[in-house]
Amino acid sequence: MRIMHTMLRVGDLERSIQFYTQVMGMKLLRRQEYPDNQFTLGFVGYGDEADHAVLELTYNWGQRSYELGSAYGHVAIGVDDVYATCDAIRKRGGKVVREAGPMKGGSTVIAFVEDPDGYKIELLEDRGR
Repeated sequence: MRIMHTMLRVGDLERSIQFYTQVMGMKLLRRQEYPDNQFTLGFVGYGDEADHAVLELTYNWGQRSYELGSAYGHVAIGVDDVYATCDAIRKRGGKVVREAGPMKGGSTVIAFVEDPDGYKIELLEDRGR
């Protein structure tokens, strides 16, 4: 078994694809429209779906926003240098909502960024990769 993808509902698919590809450095892996059911899917990630978990961005036609709810936490992405990644994301127009630094009660360096729909993305220093 393996995790294949995480689905996020988005209010503007083009804006979300731009964020995840241009700001977060992912690739658009595939896109599929379902006109009879009025939704479009965009799959983004850092590697091929056969080998990597990816994000499924779901745009339900005409739905511009969602209540994120209190149960959702975040998507975590491992990076070599959280400080440098935050700087790069900020330079590409991304929003850093928790600056890089040690997590509370620990030494792991983390930061949080926010996508255009308000979803949180945790950056975790992953020097062991």
